[in-house]
Amino acid sequence: MRVFLSTGEASGDMLAAALVTAIRELVPDATFGGIGSERMEAAGVTLTTRTTGWSSMGPLEALLRIAPLAVVALRHSFWLRRSPWDLIVLIDFGAFNLRLAGYLRWIGYRAPILYLLPPGAWIDSPKVARLVARRAVALTAFAHQRDFYRSLGLEIAYFGHPLVSLVAPREPRPLAPADAGTIALLPGSRRGEIERHMPALIAAARAVRERRPNARFIVSAADGEADALVRRALGVAPLGGVEIVRGARPALDAADAAWIASGTAVLEAALREVPCVALYIITEAQVPIAKRMWRLKYATLPNILLDREAVPELLQHDATPDRLARALEALLADPESQLRDMRTLRAQLGLPDALARCAAFAVGVAHPRELER
Repeated sequence: MRVFLSTGEASGDMLAAALVTAIRELVPDATFGGIGSERMEAAGVTLTTRTTGWSSMGPLEALLRIAPLAVVALRHSFWLRRSPWDLIVLIDFGAFNLRLAGYLRWIGYRAPILYLLPPGAWIDSPKVARLVARRAVALTAFAHQRDFYRSLGLEIAYFGHPLVSLVAPREPRPLAPADAGTIALLPGSRRGEIERHMPALIAAARAVRERRPNARFIVSAADGEADALVRRALGVAPLGGVEIVRGARPALDAADAAWIASGTAVLEAALREVPCVALYIITEAQVPIAKRMWRLKYATLPNILLDREAVPELLQHDATPDRLARALEALLADPESQLRDMRTLRAQLGLPDALARCAAFAVGVAHPRELER
């Protein structure tokens, strides 16, 4: 069994690597190729293209990437057409993967395509949903998207969110001492996120240290490029007592609380039961476009799912160093209310075996008889 996976950013790369491991448990001799980055490669995927620098921050930055990514998608579609795989798995990153699926079907690719985490989970666009359904088998991680597709008469599978299988709650931690605490900084994986978030986070860390002189800080870097950007930001605005680690998990596991760029990492922190504050900053030129595109009450996944602000959201001008510092210090002093919300969230996201069910479904899409062995 040959499986080709396509992602576009760090969160998709993480899910792709986990899916590869789960599929291999069902089909030990399966082989994998794909478009991705370090985690997929570490899981045994032979990469055809690396996605470093692909993800954008806001609609204007995304527009600049359309043409070069379209070339990559078209080139891959012809290559895949010449030698079809048993299954293509697209994971999130609709700006590229939906186009790749379209090119493949346009040139006559008939082998199965599975779309895990289809685009538009919260936008409810009938046009996007119908495009996905025409080009691929849809597999969502959210009950909301399942219900929306079905309201349109479209097929979509749902087994819960794979992160529930990957991220277990950590052991309860005592409150941090009043003069200390370990604080994680997760500025995001995209270049723009790191460049815009790190100055505010460094200043917020300094504000915390004024009141907690023994506080220490751990910064998460998603990959080598992110590591270099983080070090550059710390070189411009030095902050003593800082450790840089690779990936979200080492930073979260050591932290009493965290500042996190809104995205999948906030959901990971919630499932790990790490108290956190979310932030997000885009350029002023992108704000009007973002407001037109995003009409939900909240920006952060836990808050969207719970329909309340369980995780403080400090967006754009609200993401000042003082507000970031005080919101985080409030959690350090009293995390219990947020932790209760995080436990409620886990129950809403599905069963603990969601990843195994997704892997079994993927194998069934490729080779229905494989599961009968």
